[in-house]
Amino acid sequence: MNTMMNYTIRESDAGSTVSSYLRGQGFSGRILASLKKIPGAFCLNGRPVFASHILCCGDILSVSLPETRESSPVTPVPMDLHILYEDDCLMVINKPAGVPVHPSQGNHGNTLADGTAWYMSQKPEPEPFVFRAVSRLDRDTSGLILVAKNRLAASVLSSRAGSHSLHREYAAIVCGRTDPSGTVSAPIGRKEGSVIERTVDPVHGESAVTRYVTLAYRKDADLSFLRLLLSTGRTHQIRVHMNHIGHPIPGDFLYCPDFRHIRRQALHSVFLRFEHPFTGELLEFEAPLPEDMASLFPEFVSGIRSPFG
Repeated sequence: MNTMMNYTIRESDAGSTVSSYLRGQGFSGRILASLKKIPGAFCLNGRPVFASHILCCGDILSVSLPETRESSPVTPVPMDLHILYEDDCLMVINKPAGVPVHPSQGNHGNTLADGTAWYMSQKPEPEPFVFRAVSRLDRDTSGLILVAKNRLAASVLSSRAGSHSLHREYAAIVCGRTDPSGTVSAPIGRKEGSVIERTVDPVHGESAVTRYVTLAYRKDADLSFLRLLLSTGRTHQIRVHMNHIGHPIPGDFLYCPDFRHIRRQALHSVFLRFEHPFTGELLEFEAPLPEDMASLFPEFVSGIRSPFG
């Protein structure tokens, strides 16, 4: 199976090489390097060209990339998937809590990758499929996750995630009464002596920025309901940042093992906004609060308007 994408060259892009133009479209250096080795991967107005060819206004550039099977421990396993959107390039899935995204030690046959592989295998004309999660969620975090269905889509969407063009908002319940709003800017690194735990590390950590707005406070339970916007995507970012400022997420077995109110970390990927990698269409998706979080703040069960615009 080949993924074929067509681009009409605008006046502002005239004079660019094929390679530099595609870099601007989000193609990674690795993808371009592999394309250069494939005869006919780049065609201009129906004729094969090299990556160094100069583009003119009105040219039609076609890019063809074969999909490849990659070694993977993914095994197709039947699973009920809540798919909010799907086309030839991507899927948006509402993941329940308790489902790991990728196979790992102790997690085989119960992951979102396994379930998605099974779903793709059931199509009338099954095609080679490699699971590529563009946005990732921890096992016990629920909500929206973006999956690319081919190498080109993964390359473009991943580059946009790195440039903050992928808008990701979360809903969280945290301990204590938080400020009306705030920004946590604190580098995150691996905690010494732990394989999975992270901590704020000003010396060796990677930059991480989380913005939040407080939408409600429950005095009886001493819990705040937040909407959060990620500017970076570090492992356990929200969990670590909230714990760092003294407002950990209850039900978090690593950072706040307080299970009085909820049996898993009260964190939900609630909103995604991004441009389609090839059509340019602006896409927006929202996942309502799951029952365990909504039971603590029922006023938000039907959704909330984004405070970040």
